[in-house]
Amino acid sequence: MELPVTWGLKLERGDTLTLVGPRVHVENAAPLIGYADRDTDETDMVVMGIGIVIGALIGALTFELGGVPLSLSTSGGALIAGLVCGWLRSVDRTFGRIPEPALWVFNNIGLNVFIAAVGISAGPGFVAGLKAQGLELFLAGIVVTTVPLVVGLLAGKYLFRMQAPIILGACAGARTTTAALGAIEAEAKSKVPALGYTVTYAVGNTLLTVWGVAVVLLMS
Repeated sequence: MELPVTWGLKLERGDTLTLVGPRVHVENAAPLIGYADRDTDETDMVVMGIGIVIGALIGALTFELGGVPLSLSTSGGALIAGLVCGWLRSVDRTFGRIPEPALWVFNNIGLNVFIAAVGISAGPGFVAGLKAQGLELFLAGIVVTTVPLVVGLLAGKYLFRMQAPIILGACAGARTTTAALGAIEAEAKSKVPALGYTVTYAVGNTLLTVWGVAVVLLMS
């Protein structure tokens, strides 16, 4: 969001100030103001690669809780590493840059490929479950999916007094559904719902990874 330049304008961490002028003057002024964060199509692959490797190694670690082996898995570890790297970049923007088009590819095409892979792998089990349990399993899935979202919406509105865009973003994050966030932002014509999405998405992914394994082992 571009801010109008007025005498009362206050720059905050994360704001970007655009300097226009002769290159030598801009080069001299940039170190006095902050860091020259120039537009580029290059991704900091070193930081990304190191983050993925460290996250995967952390996710590969397994510990037992009450005889149940728990692990973040490599995907959960990569998620934690991404959160840490994202926070570090918010503190120091001199590294870890990923261009917006690359982020769009990750968020949209990568998400669709992930959903397709999950559907392909879960399809046989879904059909087998319907044959074994009947329509009750499908209806139970609808209830289990819908009720938490309705409770979350009501709790956000009446208990936490949150604004509607933030609540919808938080619910999309709790379901770890980036496509839902995109639909909400498109309907609202605003990026505000992403403010409620980030934390619940991280927590939801972590709990989904850890407790999914725990529940299966406890019920087996």
